[in-house]
Amino acid sequence: MALYHEAAEVINTAAQSGESIKATVFSKKSWKSDAKTLVALSIEAGRWSEILSEVIEKSELLKVEKQLTPALGLVLLHDFLLSKKGIVLSESHGLHAAIRRHRARLQAELTKERLRRGFQSVDVLRDHLKGQTKDIAGAQSERRVRWVRVNVLKTSLLDQLQSTFSKHRKVPSLSDLWKCDSLSASKPIYVDDNIPNLLALQLDDAAAFSQAYRDGDIILQDKASCFPAYLLDPNLDSGDVIDACAAPGNKTTHLAAIMAERSVGHASISNHVFACEKDVVRSHTLKQMCQKAGALSVVRVLGKQDFTKLRPNDRKFSKVTGLLLDPSCSGSGIVGREKDVFLLKLPRSGTIVNNNLTSRGTKRKRNGQGQTGHSQQDIGTIEEVPLDAYGDGVALQKRLDNLAEFQLRILKHAMSFAAANRITYSTCSVHATENEDVVIRALRSDVAKRRGWRVLLRQDQVEGLRKWSRRGELQACEAAEERYGNRSDHSRLQERSEIADACLRCTKGSGEGTMGFFLCGFVRDGQNVDATTSSTEEESSSSTDQPAVEDEWDGFSDETDQET
Repeated sequence: MALYHEAAEVINTAAQSGESIKATVFSKKSWKSDAKTLVALSIEAGRWSEILSEVIEKSELLKVEKQLTPALGLVLLHDFLLSKKGIVLSESHGLHAAIRRHRARLQAELTKERLRRGFQSVDVLRDHLKGQTKDIAGAQSERRVRWVRVNVLKTSLLDQLQSTFSKHRKVPSLSDLWKCDSLSASKPIYVDDNIPNLLALQLDDAAAFSQAYRDGDIILQDKASCFPAYLLDPNLDSGDVIDACAAPGNKTTHLAAIMAERSVGHASISNHVFACEKDVVRSHTLKQMCQKAGALSVVRVLGKQDFTKLRPNDRKFSKVTGLLLDPSCSGSGIVGREKDVFLLKLPRSGTIVNNNLTSRGTKRKRNGQGQTGHSQQDIGTIEEVPLDAYGDGVALQKRLDNLAEFQLRILKHAMSFAAANRITYSTCSVHATENEDVVIRALRSDVAKRRGWRVLLRQDQVEGLRKWSRRGELQACEAAEERYGNRSDHSRLQERSEIADACLRCTKGSGEGTMGFFLCGFVRDGQNVDATTSSTEEESSSSTDQPAVEDEWDGFSDETDQET
């Protein structure tokens, strides 16, 4: 039976690509198993994954049964120990036998794990896990919506409203989505007034996973994740754009769509988006995503390319005027978008595999293994962990400081591109260390001063984001200026307030229906400032002698919760 192999594939893909379980299943038509059965098994195995992974590791099951992968062992063990029907394979089947011959040890390890957690029975533990999933994924479900970006590379907002969403009824505000009965035959839909071509649906609206989704006509993307490309505002005559940390590709295809929409009436689009992705597996995913979205005529995928290793003076990038930066971050703003959100953990194994699975990073997984293929141990250690679970304040701050160093390095490198005059920097973090602090430090850097970089003031931002009310934190900007600036300089208070007002923030659980997010735009004044791009500062920042901070801490990406 293909069920267990396919469920293992679903779990691996969902854990690594950033798609939800449901999105992973319903975006593919060629499953041999029943889709609902596949979703149910994958969700339940995922919900139990932390406990079952401990059982598998302590029983050393994968060391003995070489035919089992971590994900396959997980789904088989779930049915063997926890399903009333058991493993739905004949007892003579090799996979069934591989689990059954370790029955006593596996049951004993499950009992130990249950007792260690203080639960009297498996049923009580099961109820706890279901409640825990609700706490993580559904605590604010009444304030969560499904954001859908209409992909104008292949269709139009009007076409989708008249086809995919023809049976929906428009509501005047986002809050009206939550007031409507989700069981009503006429589903509500809200046309966003900040981001063009963006729609909001109720969280459980099946239209989000319709044929239009499978064809790439619509893309599931959080509203906040749409801010960077829109703020960058690539005009037809403005030149090429670099997406520095592109996979899996939502922001990349959004950039391409904006550029294409503005080229209507012109013979062709002469400008391009250079999409960088360091990880080999994620590079493959990025290209697939761009192909599905119809973006490859605009996007040039630079696979296996570390953005910080690009030479700013390279003639290839002489027309690059805009850069979109969405680097690794703590992911503290991410909110699960499905009811199947859980802490996913796969058991460790040292077996090397070569596959085409996408690299999960709840803001972005980047490690040395990524360029040569992932080991099962790499896959097994990929987890979605709430930030506050990392430890005490000192340990957390150290992680944030490490991430901020990497983020600053990327931002300063972007500022050194010869023709660059516009940059957007974003994170899905709620922490000022990764947000306002990085902005202030970048503005204080030699390259920013030398080349005339400043923040893109609110008054100069595109209309939809200019009217966004939730802005940066003034106190954080002032604290960063005190920490990193010249203490004797008292003339910059107004500038700090301008900087804070130039930044945009989104808050999860708010009435805006977004995840936690931060965004700041930078512009460069004049063309007479020093255009030298190869200062000691930038050269040292991209030196291979310096270990990348991202190798020290694998951060998360807002793309994690984006079903694309």
